[in-house]
Amino acid sequence: MININDIRADFPILKRTFHGHPLAYLDTANSAQKPQQVIDKMNDFYTHSYANIHRGVYTLSNEATESYENVRSKVQSFINAADPNSIIFTKGATESINLLASSLGYSLFSPGDEIILSEMEHHSNIVPWQMLETRIGVKIKVIPIFDDGSLDLEAYKHLLNDKVKLVAVTHMSNVLGTINPVKEMAAMAHDAGALFFVDGCQAVAHMPVDVQDLDCDFYAFSSHKLYGPTGAGVLYGKIHLLENLPPYQGGGSMIQRVSFEKTTFKAPPHRFEAGTPPIVQVIGLGAAIDYISSIGFDYIQREESELLEYAQKRLLEVPQLRLIGTAANKSCVMSFVINDVHPHDIATFADHHGVAIRAGHHCAQPLMVRYGISAASRASLGLYNNRSDVDQLVEALHDTCNFFNP
Repeated sequence: MININDIRADFPILKRTFHGHPLAYLDTANSAQKPQQVIDKMNDFYTHSYANIHRGVYTLSNEATESYENVRSKVQSFINAADPNSIIFTKGATESINLLASSLGYSLFSPGDEIILSEMEHHSNIVPWQMLETRIGVKIKVIPIFDDGSLDLEAYKHLLNDKVKLVAVTHMSNVLGTINPVKEMAAMAHDAGALFFVDGCQAVAHMPVDVQDLDCDFYAFSSHKLYGPTGAGVLYGKIHLLENLPPYQGGGSMIQRVSFEKTTFKAPPHRFEAGTPPIVQVIGLGAAIDYISSIGFDYIQREESELLEYAQKRLLEVPQLRLIGTAANKSCVMSFVINDVHPHDIATFADHHGVAIRAGHHCAQPLMVRYGISAASRASLGLYNNRSDVDQLVEALHDTCNFFNP
């Protein structure tokens, strides 16, 4: 039997105290803490196994290359991709999306073509497409959301037409916690002749992802939200699509032959991995996948669902608190506002109770505008959180209200 106390013991940072209180880390949607198993794996690689990869003929380099490429196979299995060569390593989901936007910009889009986004997107899934709008003249259309934070699928249906070349949406909102019906949306996009991209940053740590079942054309996520290190990310693409995309960057490792007259490129994924990659970070990502897999999503989804239900009920005990995002299908993210109290003040009071939460626009300014606010506080759950963390937050919020609204 898996025990929450055993899981918490795997995360050394949870032993820290702040202002006389134990750390209640409720900012996993921003970046997850790291288990000792990931830390040890990276340290061991640096200590005993480090060398640059792919180009060395000596044993240490070959061992490092094998370790790095083994992670590609782990990612393939983790998201059930059909081919390990469909897994591209990047330094994070932001780079993954920029890579995709740049490569599609040179191969797919023409002036007047349309891209569909949703009203709940992170800036990283807005700005790269807006750059294409400026550079090429594509047009961006936006799927609206209902007040509860769920997508208006009827509006989405009406946005689809033969001008739409790409639909790019989040799997799970970093502000609302809404889990979007991306499998259904992908089928609708394909019926209209469009490609379908999913920003999976928030989803992959909380639910199993099967890219073949979703039938998405591209999927991206970051290591650091999956209990791995910063500096590593993934872009998945169907292999026949990747084979027809030009590279994002030029440099070492991604070429077959270079002359001053012409350069030819390797097949995917190496075509898209120019230069020295984030070797140790990718090794850490592999360790994080091993860790998640050892616990299993059956446990993670059950425990996180129960804790989310408890947390939302407790938050609503706080006077004048309003949750932002109450869709029926959501996970692990609770954004909220309290009347007449700035989110930064809320986060500061929480910190003095040892509670780490986020405050601001959460890189989702269009969504803030949709709800008529400039910022919100956000508490987000990870597999190491328990009811005591939630209770500590609620106590801090009551003290905040007593100070600002006595």
